Amino acid sequence: MSTISWLTARGLFGRRRFLLLLPLPLLVVGLAVLARWAGVSPTHWGGPVLVGLGLAVVLPVVALIVGTGVLGSEIDDGTIVHILTKPLPRWQIVLPKLAVAIGVTAVTVAIPLYVAGVLAHSVRLGLALAAASAVGAIAYSAFFLALSLVTRRPVLLGLVYVLIWEGLLGNYVSGTKVLSIQQYVVTLADRLAPTSLLNGSVSVPVSIAMTVIIAVGFTVLAIDRLRSFSMAGETS
Repeated sequence: MSTISWLTARGLFGRRRFLLLLPLPLLVVGLAVLARWAGVSPTHWGGPVLVGLGLAVVLPVVALIVGTGVLGSEIDDGTIVHILTKPLPRWQIVLPKLAVAIGVTAVTVAIPLYVAGVLAHSVRLGLALAAASAVGAIAYSAFFLALSLVTRRPVLLGLVYVLIWEGLLGNYVSGTKVLSIQQYVVTLADRLAPTSLLNGSVSVPVSIAMTVIIAVGFTVLAIDRLRSFSMAGETS
């Protein structure tokens, strides 16, 4: 498993795709620093930067890039065949890749959100945002990893979920919030550091339960789909 994790990390950091991870997190920190330097009240920029950009865009987009890349790139270039020929249970392939996806996503997002949270309010808010984004990274990564094994267009469908389901419907149709990872993350951050800058609209028990269900459910789905993966590069 450690070998697969190392190969996955090396492949991820060695691709141009990794460069796509940098601009958005840097934008979060840049906007927070600029607003703080200009003396703008956090009540004016805290919500849009921390939630509207950080939790609603940066977290899911980074998770999408990484989650679909840890297996999707190997499926696209055919190297997945070499892994599947090894006498390994499929869970020993999926779990290390999922761990890499979670780790890279969590670190990439948690650090800038921590900095922005400290600049906007306090160290407690920064830690709450970092912790909540790490939890969100688990759910998003499992979802997008499974998506890369279910469809040939995981990035497109992932963007539909992030932009349409969470972004558009989540703001206007209250019922969709129960199935929104973004809302779970906001709720958890708000519970850890209550502030007017955050506004969780889903209960904490629901957020925790749904996060666990999504993470476990899509991980199991990914393992099952990889079991049915044919040597021709398609799932049966």
